[in-house]
Amino acid sequence: MTQEQWGALQDRLSSTIGENNYRTWIKPLEYKGLEADGVAVFLAPTNFIGTYVSQNFGDLLLSQISTLDSQVRRLQFRVSNAPRPAAGRPSPRPVSAQPEQPAQASANGQAAQAGSDLLPSAPLDARFTFDNFIVGKPNELAHAAARRVAEAETVTFNPLFLYGGVGLGKTHLMHAITWELRNRRPDLNVLYLSAEQFMYRFVQALRERRMMDFKELFRSVDVLMVDDVQFIAGKDSTQEEFFHTFNALVDQNKQIVISADRAPDEIKDLENRIRSRLQSGLVVDLHPTDYELRLGILQSKVDTYRKQYPSLQIDDGILEFLAHRISTNVRVLEGALTRLFAFASLVGQPITMELTQDCLADVLRASDRKISIEEIQRKVADHYNIRLSDLIGPKRVRNFARPRQVAMYLCKQLTARSLPEIGRRFGGRDHTTVMHGVKRIEDLRMQDSQIADDIELLRRALEA
Repeated sequence: MTQEQWGALQDRLSSTIGENNYRTWIKPLEYKGLEADGVAVFLAPTNFIGTYVSQNFGDLLLSQISTLDSQVRRLQFRVSNAPRPAAGRPSPRPVSAQPEQPAQASANGQAAQAGSDLLPSAPLDARFTFDNFIVGKPNELAHAAARRVAEAETVTFNPLFLYGGVGLGKTHLMHAITWELRNRRPDLNVLYLSAEQFMYRFVQALRERRMMDFKELFRSVDVLMVDDVQFIAGKDSTQEEFFHTFNALVDQNKQIVISADRAPDEIKDLENRIRSRLQSGLVVDLHPTDYELRLGILQSKVDTYRKQYPSLQIDDGILEFLAHRISTNVRVLEGALTRLFAFASLVGQPITMELTQDCLADVLRASDRKISIEEIQRKVADHYNIRLSDLIGPKRVRNFARPRQVAMYLCKQLTARSLPEIGRRFGGRDHTTVMHGVKRIEDLRMQDSQIADDIELLRRALEA
């Protein structure tokens, strides 16, 4: 087979196996020539690429080449001795080099992953982009930092460490960074995976004696993104390899983005040297969602569902009710709204408060706050440095009246107690007094940043 024939065959292969597979696996190959006994020799940039092509496309290549040259009996792949590409230039890599639409990227990632367990790719969720991320006070810093990393031409915060509880948006931001980088910088090798996948591939590489392939794969990336890094804590060998991978990439000025469910110094059984590396960049906390952010998320989801259920009516106050009642987990909140719209469409009824409470009875029960009025009163009294007896007593001086109204407001928001019962717990006050206090604080929150900060701080302390 001549070089011209190989060039023509490459065009056919591109249409047969797809553009992404062609660019990733076939294009990096160099046809060396035909040796004795009918061996067609190809040079590959790495041993891994040669092995992967042999295992996954070998039969196809051999059959296609045989039609051009009947002397070819088998294929052989050798590692090229050519120097590696200079920094900043695209190198052959086991992920797509072209920007893709979200749905396509997910499918391609899964297909490639099926080809080799060592292939370090994880499918991305098409919904998790920056455009679909609702920004509020609890997550605005994390969103801004993620945007900076995704849009910057040079490495900025290294590493960027995002942490927070379940359902607060860590994985969403990780996926969003990956999508943005792939679209803006298709020349970069952006690798996203979970810490569990990193550990699995490391263990498999050890078992199959393919550690050199593993090291070369992970050290050749331009951007490494590892989700839920707390899962490697206590895994000594995995931590050792992660540490060396981390150092190698930092030494090459490659961007690293890490997420976890807690801050680095709070991850038990994490080696001190890894903890120190993770703290050397920008560490950002995604705080628990506040009412306004939850309401914004629901409103955004409703806008999407209206396209799917254009004739479905939803009563006023439903979203506000859900934003108040389901406060701990955004995934649960979104899932509740999805169920609500699906149920209403199936029974052909508008979304009313009665239907909402019937449809989501189990979710609402699970989300019922266990915070007591007494606990709120103690927290507020401590926060404002006043005696509990003054908080619930008859004195109406401003030093006591404003904290009392804050406590009433929090009781209304964080408990299922009625206004009359709340009034009784505040020295036997009438329910209209409680209503006035709640309304006053609602107004002040929009005008006085100190009041807004106090309420948010108290809410987090009570819900922790």
